[in-house]
Amino acid sequence: MLLTLTCLALDGDTIRCGSDRYRLLAIDAPEMPGHCRTGRDCAPGDPFKSKTALAGALTGSIQVEPVNIDRYGRTVAVIYANGFNLSCKQLWGGWARYWPRYDHQRRIWRECKLR
Repeated sequence: MLLTLTCLALDGDTIRCGSDRYRLLAIDAPEMPGHCRTGRDCAPGDPFKSKTALAGALTGSIQVEPVNIDRYGRTVAVIYANGFNLSCKQLWGGWARYWPRYDHQRRIWRECKLR
C-alpha cells in the first residue's frame, strides 16, 4: 500500500502514519527513556539518534507491506521510503539490531544482505 500521509517516527523502529502505527520488520531499536521494562533485553544505543535517523528517512512516498500485527496492535511491516527499505537503513546505520526470530521468511536478512 502506498501512503500519501505524513509519517512520523515514534522511536527508531516504529512510525505513525495518520492514526496507524507501524513497526519495522525484524529490527529492535533502543527504547525511549522509561520504555525499557525491568528484565527486558532492550537494544543498546542512543534512542534519540535512532529516532532522528528514522525520522530523516521518512520523506517522499512511503510504501507499507504488512506482515502481521504485534501484541501492541501495531502493524508489523516492511516499509520503504522512496523505494529504500527502512529496516535496512536502521541496521546499516547502527541504529538498530537485527532480530532473526521475527524476520518473516528471512526477508530483511535477504534484502539488507546481512551476513
